[in-house]
Amino acid sequence: MHCPAGDLLYNVRMNTESLTAVATATGIVHVTDDSQLSAALQLLARGEYLAIDTEFLRESTYYAKLCLVQLGNQHACVVIDVLALSTLRPLLEFILDRRRIKVLHAARQDLEVLVQAQSVYLPPEIAPQVPGPLFDTQIAAGLLGLPGQIGYGDLLSKRLQVSLPKGLARTDWSRRPLSAEQLHYAADDVRYLGPLFEQLQSALQARGRDTWLQEETAALENPALYRTQPEAAWQRLKGTAQLPPPQRAVLKQLAQWRETRAIQSNRPRGWILSDEALRNMSERLPTTLDELARTRDLQPAVFKRHGETLLEAVTQAVQNADNEAPARDFRPTPQQQSQVTKLMHLVRSTAEKLEISPELLATRRDAEQLVYFDKYDELLKGWRRDVIGQTLVAAHKAQS
Repeated sequence: MHCPAGDLLYNVRMNTESLTAVATATGIVHVTDDSQLSAALQLLARGEYLAIDTEFLRESTYYAKLCLVQLGNQHACVVIDVLALSTLRPLLEFILDRRRIKVLHAARQDLEVLVQAQSVYLPPEIAPQVPGPLFDTQIAAGLLGLPGQIGYGDLLSKRLQVSLPKGLARTDWSRRPLSAEQLHYAADDVRYLGPLFEQLQSALQARGRDTWLQEETAALENPALYRTQPEAAWQRLKGTAQLPPPQRAVLKQLAQWRETRAIQSNRPRGWILSDEALRNMSERLPTTLDELARTRDLQPAVFKRHGETLLEAVTQAVQNADNEAPARDFRPTPQQQSQVTKLMHLVRSTAEKLEISPELLATRRDAEQLVYFDKYDELLKGWRRDVIGQTLVAAHKAQS
C-alpha cells in the first residue's frame, strides 16, 4: 500500500485506528494542532521509509520561514501546518530518527530548512543534525541516465506516468486558511515519492549502483554544508582570487559584516548590502565618508545608517591586507582549453555508454582543476575512481 490518491481532507484525531481508516480512504491527513501531530506520527511510524518535502518562504528573510512539512509512506500522506503548532520538537525528532530511510527529491534545500529549524525548536545543547539515511530521487535518476537536474514532475512523468498540476508553484504558503487545492498540491509532493523510491531503488540495485547513491547521499549528511559561517561568506563571490590583496581583504571584511547583519536582522543579505555595492567599495577603497558616499550602487539609506561602520571596515581590511595572497591572474593556454574539451568529450562518451548523467560523472570544473592545476582528488574518491577518475587522470597525463 502507498499513499492513496484520495479526494477528501481530514483533520487528525487522537484515535490512531480511526486515523488509519481515514488515511486509507482519503490519502491526505491535515495536521493543525499538537495532539493531531502525535496521532499522525504514530501512524507514519509503522512505515520503513519516510517521504519528506517542505514548503517555505524566504523572500524577505535570511532564514527560510517553514510553513508546511509533508510526510508520507505506505500508510498515509500527512500535511503538517507547522505555523499552527506550539513546537516542532516532536516532528523534528521523528524526522531525525534514523530507523527509517528519508526519501526526498533534490534534497539539499529541504535539508537546509530542516537543519535551521532545529536551532529554533530544539535545545541549544543539541547540535543540529541532518536527517538520514537519505535517498535522493533526483540523484538516483541521474545515476540511471536521466538528466542530473531533472525536476520532480518530469521524473514522475517519465517513471510513473503521473502528471502533476503546476498552477500553485508560486503560492504564498504562509497565508491562512489553506485551500483544499493547496493541500492536495502539497500532498502530491510526497504522495508519489514512495513508489518512485521503490522503483528507482530496484533499478539501481539491478545495475549495481545502489552503493553509488549511498555515497552521494552520505555527503549530504554533513552538517557543515548547512552551517552559516560569516567569515566564509566571501566565498560565494566569484573572481576573488584575481583581486589585488587590498581589494580582496576589503571584499572579505565587507562580506563578513553583511552576513553577520543579515543573520542578526533575519533579512536577505542583498537587503543589507548589494553584491554590486560590495564589489564597488572593494574596488574604490574609499578613505573618507565623502568618497564612500559616491560609491556606485550604495543606497543612501545604507550609507546613512552604516557609513561610518563600513568605512572603518574598509580601513581595517586595507591595513591587514599583507595577510592576503598575491593576485592570481591565471589564464589558460589554448592547449589547456583544448585538453579540457577533450576530457569533457571523454566524460560524455563514457556517460552515454554507461547510461548515466554526465554531470554526475565529472563536471567541467573537475576537468579544469585537473588540467589547469593538476588537482584530481575528487575524481579519485569513491565510485568515480574506477568508473571515470583514473581514466581522466591517465588521459590528462598522456596529453601533457
